[in-house]
Amino acid sequence: MATGFFWDEKCFWHAGGNYAYTLPLGGHVQPLAAGGLPENPETKRRLKNLMDVTGLSSDLDMRSAAMASREDLLRVHPEGYLDEFKRLSDAGGGELGRRTPFAAGGYEIAALSAGLAVAAVDAVMTGALDNAYALSRPPGHHCLPDFPNGFCLLANIAIAIEHAQSKGMAQRVAVLDWDVHHGNGTEAIYYDRDDVLTISLHQEGNYPLDTGAIADRGRGAGEGFNINLPLPAGAGHTAYLHAMDTIVLPRIAAFQPDIIIVACGFDASAIDPLARMLATADTFRQMTLRIKQIAEENCGGRLVLVHEGGYSEVYVPFCGHATLEALSGSKITAPDPLGPALDVRQPGPRFDAFLKGEIDYLAQQL
Repeated sequence: MATGFFWDEKCFWHAGGNYAYTLPLGGHVQPLAAGGLPENPETKRRLKNLMDVTGLSSDLDMRSAAMASREDLLRVHPEGYLDEFKRLSDAGGGELGRRTPFAAGGYEIAALSAGLAVAAVDAVMTGALDNAYALSRPPGHHCLPDFPNGFCLLANIAIAIEHAQSKGMAQRVAVLDWDVHHGNGTEAIYYDRDDVLTISLHQEGNYPLDTGAIADRGRGAGEGFNINLPLPAGAGHTAYLHAMDTIVLPRIAAFQPDIIIVACGFDASAIDPLARMLATADTFRQMTLRIKQIAEENCGGRLVLVHEGGYSEVYVPFCGHATLEALSGSKITAPDPLGPALDVRQPGPRFDAFLKGEIDYLAQQL
């Protein structure tokens, strides 16, 4: 089995602006010693470094890719948006939306990030790889066609989907978003369509504040093809797997996609600074094993994971390593140094029962 890993050093060079976490500097907001947004290169770079140190990289087909073409970008984003993005990028950088700054060359780096997703989907759909992981940065699942937000400048997954559909490689695509924040950009792009199933598993009321409700199920032809699963803060390993087993996996199997794409954020982990969930590295391992099995049963194993959020520089590498172990079937492991402590911090039986009840209630609303 061949698992591809798409990455490029230039994606680590994407730079943000003058922020302290998500707050612009000024007034009473003092600069941080490390500076900048929580979306920084270290979580991704340290994942790649850990893979190199353990030897997991040698079990993967390591690749880069070209930037997504202008033609690919225009299938999702209007010309005026791309032109303004490019103009600011060439002029030294700027900010187009909410908390989405970029430095000189930011347009090209964002197009490269999208290109990694495009190439990963292309390689899996053509049979060059069995499955793949794209270490895309900047991320993409919050980006609307004409408005970037949530650190996302281009809609990486949507760009990859539209590329595959335009080339006749795929007709029906299932997108599972397990980033802890609602995948509002992907939802908005496909809200009126029935050829792309979008499922977002996220912390309720986190980000964005005004999207991600269970009642938002699509519109017109797309009604019923957009599924939001807002979980209460504090949900942990058992709750995530219960949601996968009772709602996510059956819905994807019923949809019968040509390929499954996961918006793979690691910010539902127990020590992420931008969320209040209790997932562990093993949670991501088990979710990956489950979605991999559904892909094997329903679409010939065609599965691509595209990196999104995750802001713990210490823990993202172990969550990512566990995910890639499961995706590739590699026997090379990186034992979770926080696992025993996080297991103790998991919800107890009473809260787990409550969480399962909430998930069952969500299932009844669909």
